Amino acid sequence: MKKIGLHEIRKEFLDFFEEKGHLVAPSFSLVPKNDKSLLLIGAGMAPLKHYFTGEAIPPRNRMATCQKCIRTGDIDNVGKTARHATFFEMLGNFSFGDYFKKEAISWAWEFLTERMEIDPLDLWVTVYKDDDEAFELWNKMIGLPEEKIVRLGKDDNFWELEVGPSGPCSEIYVDRGIEYGCGDENCKPGCECDRFLEIWNLVFTQFDKDENGVYHPLPNPNIDTGMGLERMATVMEGTNNIFEIGAIRSILRKVEEISKYNYGSDEEKDVSVRVITDHARAMTFLVSDGVLPSNEGRGYVLRRLIRRASRHGKLLGINGGFLSEVVDVVINSWQIEYKDLKEKDKEIKKVIQAEEAKFQETIDQGISILEDYINEMRKKKKSVLSGEKAFKLYDTYGFPLDLTKEILLEKNLSLNEEEFKLNMERQRRRARNSRDSGDSGWGGKESKELFKDINSTFKGYETVKLETEIISLIKDNTKVNELSRFEEGVVILKETPFYGESGGQVGDKGKISGDNFTLEVLDTKLYDDLRLHNVKVVEGEVKLGDKVTASVDVLRRDAIRRNHSATHLLHKALKEVLGEHVNQAGSYVTPDRLRFDFTHFESITPNDLKKVEDRVNEMIFKGLDVETIETTLDEAYKLGAIGLFEEKYKNDVRIVKMGNYSQELCGGTHVVNTSNIGLFKIISETSIASGFRRIEAITGLSVLNFLNSIERELDELSNILKTNNTNIIEKATQIVEDIKERDKEIEKLKGKLSSNIADEIIDSKKEVKDIQYIVYKLKDMDMNSLRNLGDEIRNRLGSGVVVLASVLNDKISYVVMVTKDINKKGILAGNIIKEIAKVSGGNGGGRADMAQAGGKDISKVDESLLIVEGLIEKQMNN
Repeated sequence: MKKIGLHEIRKEFLDFFEEKGHLVAPSFSLVPKNDKSLLLIGAGMAPLKHYFTGEAIPPRNRMATCQKCIRTGDIDNVGKTARHATFFEMLGNFSFGDYFKKEAISWAWEFLTERMEIDPLDLWVTVYKDDDEAFELWNKMIGLPEEKIVRLGKDDNFWELEVGPSGPCSEIYVDRGIEYGCGDENCKPGCECDRFLEIWNLVFTQFDKDENGVYHPLPNPNIDTGMGLERMATVMEGTNNIFEIGAIRSILRKVEEISKYNYGSDEEKDVSVRVITDHARAMTFLVSDGVLPSNEGRGYVLRRLIRRASRHGKLLGINGGFLSEVVDVVINSWQIEYKDLKEKDKEIKKVIQAEEAKFQETIDQGISILEDYINEMRKKKKSVLSGEKAFKLYDTYGFPLDLTKEILLEKNLSLNEEEFKLNMERQRRRARNSRDSGDSGWGGKESKELFKDINSTFKGYETVKLETEIISLIKDNTKVNELSRFEEGVVILKETPFYGESGGQVGDKGKISGDNFTLEVLDTKLYDDLRLHNVKVVEGEVKLGDKVTASVDVLRRDAIRRNHSATHLLHKALKEVLGEHVNQAGSYVTPDRLRFDFTHFESITPNDLKKVEDRVNEMIFKGLDVETIETTLDEAYKLGAIGLFEEKYKNDVRIVKMGNYSQELCGGTHVVNTSNIGLFKIISETSIASGFRRIEAITGLSVLNFLNSIERELDELSNILKTNNTNIIEKATQIVEDIKERDKEIEKLKGKLSSNIADEIIDSKKEVKDIQYIVYKLKDMDMNSLRNLGDEIRNRLGSGVVVLASVLNDKISYVVMVTKDINKKGILAGNIIKEIAKVSGGNGGGRADMAQAGGKDISKVDESLLIVEGLIEKQMNN
């Protein structure tokens, strides 16, 4: 058997299948694309699912990958055993209607026995009990004895979904030896003991299962195989588990180094080491693929991994942030296959450091609050912490329950877990009600009753004004029959032109009027498919069933349309200029401006930003027609429309198409031609998180107003500089050059002055126990000048201690210099400066030969300098 590690195995596998005519594709992102059924990629075949179902055409009928995977179903077991892992890599070779069982089996055998040089006597296989074809191939073609081919049932050796592609599978096992076994002489694959380790699963997708459970043979069956890279490495390196293989052991060693704990010394601490080692890989790759910590979805998975690892660091006695150091090992090791890790090195560590720091604050704050609870319990002679208080720690402060239990246990106390669970369930119910509420703030059973059997039709795409009828009136969460003058409430119309806030676009405003009454529409919200008009009665009295005219504020709507359409052009332009990795991460469209958040892992150069702005304006000036297409979600993807938050889309969707330039799924309102946008101007571009940028921009009349304001400022600046607008740059450049020349003269004068001061300061030197020292107070000298002066005096003094202080703008600056020969006598600049700064309410530090500090109370500067001689004597004595 070859003695090779994880990274070498990966290369051998991919090279082998490339030689067999496979297209070797790089790992797909952990974030699924166009697959709302998955939160994260958890299997090698998951990103290729559309090729297996026939929804998409593969780039080649034979493919091989090493796919990054994350599974969080049993995250609580990660660390408790040496088997569980959150992150892993899955090697796989795939055939889409090309080769089948014969090739899959023979190539698997060839790779294992010839490339990996595994002894054939150590290999066993399982097949589905009715799969005689696979049995014959293993027995007759490969030559594996019948007793080493185990037939198992559907639970073990048949892969299927409720409907769709399915088929039998064959698993390959390595016999690790009787020392790993259960002692049963009939032990073989399928036994629960650790003797036989499954390393490769070959799935033969040969059926199409219908809704009645009938298996129809596929005319072109597929092959889907999966080999766990880490598991294979344990075999090749001869280790007991994945934490002992070389690549992962290097991460573990870093944890040992930081924690100063030797793995294997204590089982409880070993759990913490394994948690950190595993989670470090998972968090690194999640952040690399654009996931950011949050309280939901993928972001919550990442947040939990970072916080779980950070907490286990605390259990190992690590104080402060440390995860970025561990992540550094992952990046440096795995960059051999994943080049983007090194490119995103800073961004990855920045995200993890920020989240870890936030959690460290939480931990410290939580421990302080828990200690207060414990003191209170002891005063009342109680030994059980209430579940309500434990839940408050968890819910309000993010303090983990298991950490609460652990701290209590250390003090021979406990908590009421049943009460905690009751509080948790109440919170979950509140969260469910909140999720059901849409964007309107309405939610729960009460809302469902309020809006039960109410049907309203949105006509806002076609018109901004229409005749309609009031079908519901609501005030203070209760249905009413009328609203009086100055009262506020919610109106639902039978048909409405008002757009309800959604998809980043704000809701419409306007008015609803009828006989002898007028309502001001303050905002429009969305609840399911209902538009809820938040209104104020400004005139008369409105009643349920009244006939009304609903009128949207057209000028405001037009401004919103311009900004919303501009976001679509901006999205496309960013992809063109920066790359296809750019994806929308959120937007907010108001009448005044637009905000567009997107994924990008570095700052944008002014030149690229200008290219983006120019490209958007180019598409505006081209006057592209804007059309909408209503279709199914699947058809929209086939047409190439960009979809961003797939989980929010229903099956029937709306594509907004701008010429042949842009097409996106969108339910918002838009201009009819891009020329209606007028002009587009980027106001700002900033980072909002690691890997995420934000652009704010304006369109139409807002651009004109913006340019007019700049012109006014230029006029004012011209008056100040006493020139005209055309010469303003020339004039400003001249002023800057003049200032530079004067600064040079000032520096020369300072040098002369400093030299004169240095003579005076050196003359003030004193001596204590044969050590020369200088203590001197100056005025109006900044820290940089003080340091330079200190250097000069120390050099001229030759041997001794120099302590300088300066008061500038009600602040004190201190500098302490100690020559090297005096350092050897135990006198250190850092120790001196800490004490003198403390006297004036400041702090600072530095090296043995130079230190600096600040002080706050200028009245104490003389007092602080008086203690220098005593400090020198004390350090000498010590």
